[in-house]
Amino acid sequence: MDITSKVEIDRAVATLTLSFNTDPFARWLYDRADQYLLHASRIFGLFAEDSFGAKTAQRTEDGFGIALWLPAGIHGDDEPLGAVLAESMTEEKLAEAGAVFEQTEKYRPIEPHWYLQLIGVEARQQNRGYGAALLRHALHRCDRDHLPAYLWSSNPLNTSLYRRHGFETMGTIQEGSAPPIIPMLRPAR
Repeated sequence: MDITSKVEIDRAVATLTLSFNTDPFARWLYDRADQYLLHASRIFGLFAEDSFGAKTAQRTEDGFGIALWLPAGIHGDDEPLGAVLAESMTEEKLAEAGAVFEQTEKYRPIEPHWYLQLIGVEARQQNRGYGAALLRHALHRCDRDHLPAYLWSSNPLNTSLYRRHGFETMGTIQEGSAPPIIPMLRPAR
């Protein structure tokens, strides 16, 4: 990895760490601040590496927002994610988290699609249109390719944004003590 990519990934991780600080699922995974800062940033880094490697990461010009997409035919590497989770969580919580992730994959389309791994805007910059702009840009590409887009929302406050951009709720995932997860699909156009 060249130094430019490393700097961009570090910026993306910082933005996501600030963005997801109050996210119900992220903070369920790591409810203590020190654990969240340490391990969530490692997880975000893995997602960023996959997206930057596929050249499908988007960042607002000022860096306040980031969207990590994977194009059709590309799946992230789950092994490093599993390793971080296994070393940083209790067995009980790891089992519940694993069940959530397993369910999200059951909702994921089998036909070619774009997958939004993560999208985040720094908390102090939210509600200023950054998330919508990031979505519009990527969804234009989905439409050009005539492919659906899939995501799962870990924060119920965000589902209205996704609905405004054509995503439809596919169901609700609820495992153990984990907060609900909403898988969403935007059909091909």
